[in-house]
Amino acid sequence: MIMLYTTQEQLKKLFSPFGLVTQADLALDPITKRPKGFGFVSFKSEIEAEKALRAMNGRIVSGRLILVELANEK
Repeated sequence: MIMLYTTQEQLKKLFSPFGLVTQADLALDPITKRPKGFGFVSFKSEIEAEKALRAMNGRIVSGRLILVELANEK
């Protein structure tokens, strides 16, 4: 979970030390348009994504535990 007041730019900045972030999106409630507490980050390469996964999964950020997983393609 990420902080509910985290912006897309902050999410991108949080993950940018691990590689080129090509996209950072926050999941929003469709009715209230407020953040749901999670998001998606895309990297230029799979290696960068794996590096971010290893470094960020289980880390505490702003008092909240961050869980990072590779997204399943649909």
